[in-house]
Amino acid sequence: MHILAATDFSTRSQRALRRAGLLARDSGAELTLVHVVDDDQPPDLVALQRREAERILSEQISAIAELSVLPSRALVVEGDPFDGILRAAASTGADLIVMGAHRKQLLRDIFVGTTIERVIRTGPFPVLMVNKEMDQPYRTALAPVDMSEPSVNAIRTGRALGLPSGARLALVHAFQPMAKGKMFYAGLSRDAIDGYVADERQRAAKELIAFLEANLLDDRGRSMSIEEGAPFEVISKATEQSKPDVLIIGTHGRTGIAKALLGSVTEEVLRSLDVDILAVPPLR
Repeated sequence: MHILAATDFSTRSQRALRRAGLLARDSGAELTLVHVVDDDQPPDLVALQRREAERILSEQISAIAELSVLPSRALVVEGDPFDGILRAAASTGADLIVMGAHRKQLLRDIFVGTTIERVIRTGPFPVLMVNKEMDQPYRTALAPVDMSEPSVNAIRTGRALGLPSGARLALVHAFQPMAKGKMFYAGLSRDAIDGYVADERQRAAKELIAFLEANLLDDRGRSMSIEEGAPFEVISKATEQSKPDVLIIGTHGRTGIAKALLGSVTEEVLRSLDVDILAVPPLR
């Protein structure tokens, strides 16, 4: 396995480097650190920044405890940050990209997204966004399941990368009883509405169990919850209640304008939740 850890030398990036080092140590993976130098400036300045970046990367490999015990490689590339990271991932054969959460620039991000969101949108690589200070290996994980191939692929990828599985992986599924609002406005009794919601929850549970069995993910010892509500609301509440070390979520492929401008559950999760997040793209 090969891990690529991207850094812009910020505190956020340093958290990501430490986590990448710990993951590499525990999995026996190769580790490459990459920094991208903006090439839209005079060549002399680009060359100066390259040399400085190489020096800082070398110092960080020696100074950060989680990196100093590993045979890490430093790589400096030129270009736009998200494109440079993706090119570095392709050239090193990365199985995982690790990045720190980026400070957001509100108006710009509405249209193009942060660097990490652009890496996730446009690349074929699983991306681990590190939000938290690292103090131990991941021990608990939460994975939303929407009964789609991307959610299955996310769980399988998390397992392959050595993230928690089995009893340490909890699943959450959101369901929305579509007729509940109409029943309320029609004046039906609370008992009738509650009975309908209970039936819908039971139906969703049966469908989820059948889906997991069909995809060979039916671990009977695993925690599983079926919650009423919109997907992001359910994921947010489950994250707040269970406080997992890492959230594992699949992304749904998009193209064209929809890919560039429209929000998704995964993008809302990335922007809003203060937890480490493994975002896994669909199989291509």
